[in-house]
Amino acid sequence: MLRINVVELVDRSKLHSIQILVLVLCGLCMTMDGFDVQAMSYVAPALLKEWNVAKPALGPVFSAGLFGVMLGSLIFSIIADKIGRRPVLIGAMLFLAFSVFATAHASSLNAMLALRLFSGFAMGAIVPNAMALSGEFSPLRYRVTLMMIVSSGFIVGGAVGGFIAAALIPAFGWQAVFYAGAIAPAVAALILSLAMPESIQFQVARRRNLDQVRNLLARIAPESRIGPDTEFTTPDRPRNGMPVTNLFRGGLAIGTILLWIINFMNLLCVYFLANWLPVVMNEAGHSAQEAVLAGTMMWVGGVIGNLLLGWLVDRRGFGPVLSLTFAVAGFAVASIGQVAGSLTLVFAAIGIAGFCVLGAQSGLNALGPTYYPVSVRSTGTGWASGIGRFGSVVGPILGSQLISLQWSTAQLFQAAAVPAAIAVVAMLTFWRVVPSVTPKAIPTYREAGAAS
Repeated sequence: MLRINVVELVDRSKLHSIQILVLVLCGLCMTMDGFDVQAMSYVAPALLKEWNVAKPALGPVFSAGLFGVMLGSLIFSIIADKIGRRPVLIGAMLFLAFSVFATAHASSLNAMLALRLFSGFAMGAIVPNAMALSGEFSPLRYRVTLMMIVSSGFIVGGAVGGFIAAALIPAFGWQAVFYAGAIAPAVAALILSLAMPESIQFQVARRRNLDQVRNLLARIAPESRIGPDTEFTTPDRPRNGMPVTNLFRGGLAIGTILLWIINFMNLLCVYFLANWLPVVMNEAGHSAQEAVLAGTMMWVGGVIGNLLLGWLVDRRGFGPVLSLTFAVAGFAVASIGQVAGSLTLVFAAIGIAGFCVLGAQSGLNALGPTYYPVSVRSTGTGWASGIGRFGSVVGPILGSQLISLQWSTAQLFQAAAVPAAIAVVAMLTFWRVVPSVTPKAIPTYREAGAAS
């Protein structure tokens, strides 16, 4: 009887059409997530004017959506490790479409806050499961590059959202942004239900749908001569006990804590910038459209950083690349306040900051699924993202507090640079404590931990 280790088979495979399909669908999910997460900051200037409310009043609304993302990441990642990545992704897309559509009809800050919380709950399920699936279908030799390309869908969604908002709001009002943000995930849910397969590793570990596994592997590795009597194995197996406690077993504990710290600090910085850049740039004397485009520049820079950093990580490893990236991020973020009066210079500074903080976040999104074994992959990735999202909740609230204290533009962005400096220290520590933090060495480390 032929025995096949499905992890090794996918690791050694070439990139076939079924894998490309999964990566494209995961990227589509990430794009929907990025668009809807960022939608609120793009409508903020128009909303402030129409509802005649003070800027700090939007801080809780920004944070409500991000708090929902945090809860969704923590809860649905655990559920996905029990029932599968595919059903969680489809359900999240449907719920997101419904809640974002309802947001377009909000008539008060309290209603907007509640609806953004519900939308965030759905959005939180997307990142850990899309990233886990993309990693599990990718060949090892360029897995990180592929995962970061998929992760760039989140940044593309944020960037495209800015251009869409700049075009829709003057013509149709802020509600049109949410209508667009509802239609897209509804269509995506239909496509996923028709075309997205479940994780091969998950199904083998759970001994489910092995006929589907056989068909998928025949398309991924047609030379392997898989037959009806082929037995499939995986080096990982389902673990007993609470899923979260397994993140602290088998040599994973220190890496888990450090990943939480790094994600928290970077996402605090990301969402401080993402939510308040358009408002602060408008306050600095730029038009509402220029302010929206200033926010968009962060996401454009992030797309470029995402693609370049993925290539670098596959060659140099996560540790050196991400440590340097966080260091540059701190300098770039601090410089935004110094050049805010010049549209050209501030666009350049924001683009570099986006290159670093958003590119680094995509690297962290790829690091989680690479670091954790399949039995806790969604849980590990989701909790790293969820704890990080707590930082994204703190960021907008911190911004509103500092603005209410009448801090200058320069002081605001100097404060936003502090989390990046802390992330540098945590990433250097991770690199030292987990020396196998390179794409090709981590699986050996992980399997050793899983076996212990």
